[in-house]
Amino acid sequence: MSSGSSWTKSLFVGLWSILNFSRKLFFNLIFILLFIGFLSILMKDNNKIIVPNDSALVLKLAGSIVIEKRGVDPFEEFMQEAFENDNQDNEILLQDVLLTIENAKQDNRIKVLVLDLQQLSGAGLDKLEQISQALENFKESGKPVYAIGDNYSQNQYYLASHADHLYLNPMGFMLFEGYGRFPTYYKSALEKIKAQTHVFKVGTYKSAIEPYIRDDMSEAAKEANQAWLSAMWTQYKNNVAKARNLSPLNFDEKLEDFMVKFEQAGGDFAQYALQNGWVDALKTRDEVRQELIDLVGTNESGMSFKQISYRNYLKIISPSLPHLPNDMDKVGIVVAKGTILNGIQKPGDIGGDSTAELLVKARLDDSVKSVVLYVDSPGGSAFASEIIRQEVENLQKAGKPVVAVMSTYAASGGYWISAGADQIWAAPSTITGSIGIFGMFLTFENTLDYLGVHTDGVGTTDFAGFGITRTLDPRMGQILQRGIEHGYDQFISLVADKRDMSKEHVDTIAQGRVWIGETAKELGLVDEIGYLEDGIKAAAQLASLERYDTQYIQRSLSSREMFWKELFGQATVLMDGAFKTKTQSPFMAFVKELTVDIDTAAKFNDPMGVYSFCLECSL
Repeated sequence: MSSGSSWTKSLFVGLWSILNFSRKLFFNLIFILLFIGFLSILMKDNNKIIVPNDSALVLKLAGSIVIEKRGVDPFEEFMQEAFENDNQDNEILLQDVLLTIENAKQDNRIKVLVLDLQQLSGAGLDKLEQISQALENFKESGKPVYAIGDNYSQNQYYLASHADHLYLNPMGFMLFEGYGRFPTYYKSALEKIKAQTHVFKVGTYKSAIEPYIRDDMSEAAKEANQAWLSAMWTQYKNNVAKARNLSPLNFDEKLEDFMVKFEQAGGDFAQYALQNGWVDALKTRDEVRQELIDLVGTNESGMSFKQISYRNYLKIISPSLPHLPNDMDKVGIVVAKGTILNGIQKPGDIGGDSTAELLVKARLDDSVKSVVLYVDSPGGSAFASEIIRQEVENLQKAGKPVVAVMSTYAASGGYWISAGADQIWAAPSTITGSIGIFGMFLTFENTLDYLGVHTDGVGTTDFAGFGITRTLDPRMGQILQRGIEHGYDQFISLVADKRDMSKEHVDTIAQGRVWIGETAKELGLVDEIGYLEDGIKAAAQLASLERYDTQYIQRSLSSREMFWKELFGQATVLMDGAFKTKTQSPFMAFVKELTVDIDTAAKFNDPMGVYSFCLECSL
């Protein structure tokens, strides 16, 4: 075949590929648009959301309370919204919940607030504290708050305890288990597979690596964990006891004390809760429904009480409209949530580069006069943490004050990125500190030898061939340990400089030890106790702002991303409420938790393998 014929054939093949792709894209778009149009016709009545007069707002919180949602592509977000309304994997923005409760307080159409917390799967104590404060403010309007439930977990009950009427199903269950840390240890398992664990760390209390070198928790780790867990448990008990007008001594922390009362209740958990004042009454679902019908009347179907859901109410008070620019001075808010990783990361994880870019964006925006760094992180990559800290410093050099506000966690790398702020605010229950770093890896030369696999070769330097299939040269181990020691010295030097302390003093409160917010303030690791709104006011004061607006600094979406977001966003509105999913089984919840732990470890990508991470930062 001639070269000319070959060229002509290639041209036609290329043109056909382009036409075929264009055809598929065109018809797919037509299908999606027709699908949305069909749903629009089918569900046009569902799209008319109104707030009935004298109705109940049902605050059904299904999922985990977070300060920033995970980044997902528009189609995945569409599917989650449409098909997983009650899924415990959902994420609920804390600020949305607070806005909803505050607005309902002023809304004359809302007569009562109903807490449906059965699907609330997770929330840090700081987030529960803020929601409970909002509930107390709501009650100042004279409107009652009802908490209804078949069962109550510990987190769910924290919010339910602030209700005027707290009901439990007669067949229901509730139990206070307190807080604890019981990690899984792998030392013996690693020995059985002949793996060699190489650990490089500084700090008596840096226990993130203990599961790989021990079969139990060290005494130092037990001491540190018991201290902050007990302090947090005291906060929980005091808040709940005050809300229920009970003594903190009413909590049965010993099995012997619990058994006495449990026997008095005839082995009935619901009766135990009632007799000890944890609930006001035991009521079936129908009895609760009838009481609320008597209060607000029936809905259009006549099957239940007149109500509006949390999701629909939020759509009314906070519609998805583009942010209109204004000429007011602004306090910028940069959210740093999740594990700190190197490079560009989606929301839900902190990328050294992506979070630094947000700080640069705030620095270059002339309307932003100060910045709040809103941190909810157990740490991660030491390198990425330093990249972010450098941009905090650049903001300050540009004359823009920075206030760090700590949410549930701001430990290890989370503290690293916060340490240089002009002010640090923490919640009373924030888990912070854990000032220390470590490095660790496994080698499998003995495992491979047992299997008859060997590594051998030559190199031009002593560094060549370093890896997991060869025995670690002790000299290389010394180099790695020295690097970790330098990193630790850099960390405590940073804290000493920014917190106006001596390195020696910082070392005594560092060593990888975890503290909670109220203790951290006593130690000088944070300046004030408070929440996001307090931090915003502080940032405004530092910038001498009297009138100002707030602005979340976020990555700008590309035109392609905007197109799909708008397209699927409309479909989500139409399909809201059309589908429900079943509650996740306990077994699947365990599998998910194990998968998340493995996935987090797999994502660690510090270029030098050096991490400032708080393993204790999970309850």
